[in-house]
Amino acid sequence: MGCDGGTIPKRHELVKGPKKVEKVDKNAELAAKWKYCALSQEKLKRPIVSCELGRLYNKDAIIEYLLDKTAERPNTDAVTHIRGTRDIKELNLTDNPEWEGERRNTKGDRYEDIYCGMFICPVVGLEMNGKHRFCYLQTCGCVFSDRALKEVKTEICHKCGDPFQNADIVVLYGTKEESEKLREKMEDRRAKAKTKKSKKSKAAESMPPPSDAKETKQVPNGSLENGGESSQSDQAGTSGASQISSNGDKPAAAASKRSIQEMQEKSEAFKSLFTTHSSAKRTKDQTSNWVTHTPYHF
Repeated sequence: MGCDGGTIPKRHELVKGPKKVEKVDKNAELAAKWKYCALSQEKLKRPIVSCELGRLYNKDAIIEYLLDKTAERPNTDAVTHIRGTRDIKELNLTDNPEWEGERRNTKGDRYEDIYCGMFICPVVGLEMNGKHRFCYLQTCGCVFSDRALKEVKTEICHKCGDPFQNADIVVLYGTKEESEKLREKMEDRRAKAKTKKSKKSKAAESMPPPSDAKETKQVPNGSLENGGESSQSDQAGTSGASQISSNGDKPAAAASKRSIQEMQEKSEAFKSLFTTHSSAKRTKDQTSNWVTHTPYHF
């Protein structure tokens, strides 16, 4: 059975079979992981941060998410484990000298290498494009290839010289097993920090509060007497006035006070500096019969 133009339709044109499952392009997947932010899906630009699970983000996108978590975003599942800026680490990346930027092929007259990465390993020189395994150190944030850490074994960072341990190494975009191990490691670290914080709070609560009670002194007759409740004498102008208690005995603190003018070891020039000296006292002719409470002569 033909059509108007004499064509004969084939079987696959008349019978609709099952749809083919679309396969994800590996090159596009690698480009999406290593060149775009996991939260905003924008191109990575400095400053770049990473979480404890080894994902790459733009720092601006993470800060916007932390400031307003109620806003609707497409990929919030990738940042649910980030509680604050302490859960991220700013990466110290090494620029690739062969990277020409976004406008390297505006005319379309040259071959565009999709595997050319913006950053490289400072030790081996491998490009960070998804083909090679890369790691970063939680202590300093420097990024290296896994090959560099295996070939040049050391306990000091190759780039900045800070010491680190194997537990500080975090794999960037590792396999499912590696990401699960990193998640377990993250949960264990947070649980330990929570227990330490609870222990500190319990220890602070168990400490007795400081007593505000005044110090008491023992009187010779055996009764306790408060040093702040002793009566003061009514004599003015003498700093060596004694404090007398209700039973007539002088406390030890009051006995230690004496006037500067009575100190024989002090010179007359030193004694004249104080108002208790005879030269500082005025006669009745020198004193005025009125006092200005709010003087404006200063």
